[in-house]
Amino acid sequence: MIALVDCNNFYVSCERVFQPQYNNQPVVVLSNNDGCVISRSEEAKALGIAMGAPEFKIKHELQANHVKIFSSNYALYGDLSSRVMDLLKQFAPATEVYSIDEAFLNYQGVQNICFETEGLQIKRTILKGLGIPTCIGFAPTKTLAKMANRIAKKFRERTQGVYIIDTDEKRIKALKWTKIEDVWGIGRRYAKKLQQQQIYTALDFVQPKNKPFIKQLMGVIGLRLFAELCGESVLPLEDASDIKKSIAVTRSFESKLSSFNDLAERVSTFATICSQKLRKQNACCYSMAVFIQENRFDTQIQNYHHSTVITLPYASNSALTLSNAALAALKNIYLPNKQYQKAGVVVMQLIPQHEKQFNLFVEEDARHQKLMQAIDRIHSKIGDRKVRLANQDLNRTWKMKQNHLSRNFTTNIHDIITVKC
Repeated sequence: MIALVDCNNFYVSCERVFQPQYNNQPVVVLSNNDGCVISRSEEAKALGIAMGAPEFKIKHELQANHVKIFSSNYALYGDLSSRVMDLLKQFAPATEVYSIDEAFLNYQGVQNICFETEGLQIKRTILKGLGIPTCIGFAPTKTLAKMANRIAKKFRERTQGVYIIDTDEKRIKALKWTKIEDVWGIGRRYAKKLQQQQIYTALDFVQPKNKPFIKQLMGVIGLRLFAELCGESVLPLEDASDIKKSIAVTRSFESKLSSFNDLAERVSTFATICSQKLRKQNACCYSMAVFIQENRFDTQIQNYHHSTVITLPYASNSALTLSNAALAALKNIYLPNKQYQKAGVVVMQLIPQHEKQFNLFVEEDARHQKLMQAIDRIHSKIGDRKVRLANQDLNRTWKMKQNHLSRNFTTNIHDIITVKC
């Protein structure tokens, strides 16, 4: 059996851990630059506040209903997430951290276990240890575990937040209940095409007559999904040590940028952070994508969005090499007299550092690696991003609009809670 543990309304729950006065009150957390709603309490959901709603459009509604607003505080959320994952490791032989608030637990080979008791014990442990509420789904496959978790959340009072798909009858019932657009792995475009073929639920999806169409539409991904929904486990838990396929660093700006130098500072910073992440997982990249875009919600302008992909002459994780490549790419797509709102760098074609192929004709300066190792050692002692390239702003890394930011209760000694007694 595989379990999916999902933290309920995770960002909101993290804020409530240290500010319990907002329990049972409507609370929302906004995205970067206080843009859109990305997490809602149950009370906020009951008010009809939609996920993804832009803050400026619902500002009056939030004020009228006395909804507490928080800016996203990723330092706090990331720290609490790692503590949740550490607690989960004691329950199963193998775990896969799927996202900041979700993890799969693999119970295959574990005998004589009552999964309902196990699920309730996991819930109690995380709630007691961290104050974070969770829901848990058990099933023979990862896809069915996601479905079981969804049922546990939807019928929380009846299931106590734990649901187990352990019989074929329960599996069929869950498939019948789940709309096709809610199946894990089926996006909006696939859902639309499947609905055009009269496939409206997960149960419709697994009908044998639909298998040829699914194979034609979704290829091997569709066939794997078909098998998973039929109870055949074909998606193994991923090893945390596996190298990622790509690393992306993208951000919206706190204000619109138009000059090349301002954009270059941002793009260089993003490329440098990519290089740090590459070195942390002992990997190099062979190619890089850079994009810039104007505000896509501004209907008064013809939105400019452009990206380019460049291939490096050799695999690298050097901040110097990646920054220079990113700036060269930026020159190819930059247009003056534009008001840019967002930019990003994505490094791709990642390989383990020890598998790097040497080039007979062109090679990276050998001093780069020694310099990067020295910088990483300094960062490990005094904190990240203290040493930067000369074209980076020394006073900021992200600098976003965060008018409702809470304190970093667990990661900054100056923000630690004071107890008066």
